[in-house]
Amino acid sequence: MAWGITGAGHLLKDSYEVMKEIKLNGHSITTFMSRAGEEVSRMYGLLDSTKEISDGSYLNEIYLDSNQGASFPKIGRFNVGRYDVFILSPATSNTVSKIVYGIADTLVTNCAAQAMKGGIPSLIVPVDWESGVTSFMPYTIDRSKCKSCEVCPPRESCPNEAITDQIDLLKCQGCGTCVDLCEYGAISGGGEVPLKIRKVDARNTKMLSEMESVSIYRHPKDILDKIRNWNY
Repeated sequence: MAWGITGAGHLLKDSYEVMKEIKLNGHSITTFMSRAGEEVSRMYGLLDSTKEISDGSYLNEIYLDSNQGASFPKIGRFNVGRYDVFILSPATSNTVSKIVYGIADTLVTNCAAQAMKGGIPSLIVPVDWESGVTSFMPYTIDRSKCKSCEVCPPRESCPNEAITDQIDLLKCQGCGTCVDLCEYGAISGGGEVPLKIRKVDARNTKMLSEMESVSIYRHPKDILDKIRNWNY
């Protein structure tokens, strides 16, 4: 299997959990990750989990957009039948729109394009449907609770120097050490945030569902039933 990950926090943890379950069932998974997918997986503390799923052996590698160059040579595997299925979860509205309009300028959108050209089934979990969703936020500092302590234990203990008067999410690796170190409870993570779905994104999701060899799902767990019914 080839699995694409893009930069959506919504359904990201769920996607990793499903990947692990599929791996435990004996399937090989090559992970293809966009630049945003790499950053967001890191800030949610999930990037290291990728190595548990794709251990580096043949067809179990991890390919990052950030180090694949402009031609994405590993995409050629789709053309020679190395993969039975391409799974994209989570798929951001940006990625969905590119796929719908035939734009393949990233590692993951190239995967989608080549899978479709080769008639390989594509199972995609878009984060934007016709109704609103609730997303979970990464770690953040509540400025109303922060006392701007001269000696700040979370800042001093952060292994990635990600904390100043705010959290630099491009440095944060989602370890959560800072949460318990703040005696004022100013740092938290995982809070729910409602998101409004734009009409254009809902329309693109509908167009995606109508593309040849593409099936879309509301949740990564819905993919498990599909895979269980296939005989590889």
